[in-house]
Amino acid sequence: MALPVEGEKIQIHSYKHNGNIHRVWQETMVLKATKNIIIGANEKTLVTESDGRTWLTREPSICYFHAEHWFNIICMLRDDGVYYYCNISSPFVFDNNCLKYIDYDLDVKVFPDMSHALLDEDEYEQHRLEMNYPEVIDKILQRNVKTLVSWIEQRRGPFAQDFIESWTNRYILLSEIQANKE
Repeated sequence: MALPVEGEKIQIHSYKHNGNIHRVWQETMVLKATKNIIIGANEKTLVTESDGRTWLTREPSICYFHAEHWFNIICMLRDDGVYYYCNISSPFVFDNNCLKYIDYDLDVKVFPDMSHALLDEDEYEQHRLEMNYPEVIDKILQRNVKTLVSWIEQRRGPFAQDFIESWTNRYILLSEIQANKE
């Protein structure tokens, strides 16, 4: 799997278990890419839903994707603090200038005070039945919800204060470099 390079702009494609496209983020700047982790950032990027509706993201976001964990984390930088939207998902693959993953419906929303809530359990149950999620997938997803919650409680990875500061600064620097080239 070829990896993107720092400063490169990629798309993010989210799929459902049945292979149908779920959502596409038009442009995300790569801040770091290794075989296990891709960290990106975007702001006011166009998002296209599976039904063709489009919208723009509202605030700058730092995006964290892992090739071994079954979740990804979007850190939304708002005036009143950092909010996190965590998708329970397959590990990412990078293919044809796109980061791709399967969205498994369950989400964890984390607030600036690190309180959190599990969302969309009803949607997960509906899609689990409709798309016949194998039992092994269900077990992996439930285990990864627990792993994610432990990361939140321990302030690990993207939930650590220095993560947000360092990657936001990197995004600002790379954006300025690119603006000066144009």
